[in-house]
Amino acid sequence: MAIHLYKTSTPSTRKGAVDSQVKSNPQNNLIYGQNRCGKGRNARGIITAGHRGGGHKRLYRKIDFRRNEKDIYGIIVTLEYDPNRNAYICLIHYGDGEKRYILHPRGAIIGDTIVSGIEVPIKMGNALPLSAV
Repeated sequence: MAIHLYKTSTPSTRKGAVDSQVKSNPQNNLIYGQNRCGKGRNARGIITAGHRGGGHKRLYRKIDFRRNEKDIYGIIVTLEYDPNRNAYICLIHYGDGEKRYILHPRGAIIGDTIVSGIEVPIKMGNALPLSAV
């Protein structure tokens, strides 16, 4: 992944870096709004824990942890940052037309093919399905 370093113009951008391949807008049918009822309030709505306000609204991404698309190859299309789990996720386009998010396997890049099944080769991103165990 290509890392873009900021040209220093203010003290806050002195050691800043972003990944140029990471896309910011998520797939619309794989997200939903998550109700955040925290902010330090109890059931009556009274603040009981101070300094717990604000924050940016976050949309929850549906992650495919099961990987139950058996023996169907998928291509990594985008890398995205998931604010709910402080990790990168990948958008996968499977051969049957389905799209899913998975956690980003370390070392996988855009354009790699992944597959989940019982008789798949041992490679970064490939997975043994949970139902086969």
